[in-house]
Amino acid sequence: MSQSTVQRPARAVKDSAPPPKHARRRRKTKERPQQFRGLVSPHTLTTPRGKIVYWTVLTFVVVGFTLAFVFPLYWMVTGAMKSPDELVAVPPSFFPEELNFAVYAEAWDLLDLGTFLKNTLIYAAGAWFFTLTFDVAAAYALSKLRPVFGKVVLALVLSTLMIPPMVILLPAYLSVVELPIFGWNLLNTPWAIWLPAAANGFFIFLLKRFFDSIPRELLEAAQIDGASPMRILWSVVLPVSRPILGVVSILAVVNVWKDFVWPLLVLPDSEKMSISVGISSLSAQMPQNVLIAALVIASIPAILVFLVFQRSIMAGLTAGSLKG
Repeated sequence: MSQSTVQRPARAVKDSAPPPKHARRRRKTKERPQQFRGLVSPHTLTTPRGKIVYWTVLTFVVVGFTLAFVFPLYWMVTGAMKSPDELVAVPPSFFPEELNFAVYAEAWDLLDLGTFLKNTLIYAAGAWFFTLTFDVAAAYALSKLRPVFGKVVLALVLSTLMIPPMVILLPAYLSVVELPIFGWNLLNTPWAIWLPAAANGFFIFLLKRFFDSIPRELLEAAQIDGASPMRILWSVVLPVSRPILGVVSILAVVNVWKDFVWPLLVLPDSEKMSISVGISSLSAQMPQNVLIAALVIASIPAILVFLVFQRSIMAGLTAGSLKG
């Protein structure tokens, strides 16, 4: 038997050998039909009936939710322009008989809204400063410095989110009346608003989640250059954390601006009241349309903050959800 005769079966066996596993897996993947999970498949949406149903449902949902959120604002703005008789008329009218913008100037003067707005601005600015100072430091320590009992401290901080605010209202008030260790009385002072606002477990959690997503190699490079932990926080962590810092800033300011129960307890002096407490204290002496006009003026700053920074809110809330 010649050498060619011996080699021919070997080549035949080699040619008939099964393909590698990855090739078979790739072939099966290509042959497998693509599956869609959802109520409506993309093929159904391409049909004329599917398009009509889709756009009808989408329009109904968008218009419905828009009306549900915008209509109360419209009713408040137009209600201030109505006379007291129009406000109590049955059935109610959706449009005022005449556009009377003078009621807003009247509300500004009668309720002294300028003083209340100034006080609230001071409380909100101080709460913003102390919130960023203490919460950023706590989140940075728990995320990057990693102290010995860091997980225990984080668990205790998160456990405060499970406690209803009304439960800690009395202990917090007693602490403000007589500050532990120092014995200071903080009633009718901005510190009664600033210090409780700085201790926010939710903000610490948001900041820590974002700091966890910052690559550790970036911090190690700064350490090799001789940067201290404080220098790393100021020059490396904070510049890349602008989205979440914007979210925390906005939420901190809005929380103070709309709060009512706590300023009512700790700021009994009429000259130190916030805007919400001041309007409530004078509501019994004012006509109803003037009171509604005052509420419209008090709502404008918070609405403007949301409209201007709504993109920052959404970007910051989702920025730390993925590592990278």
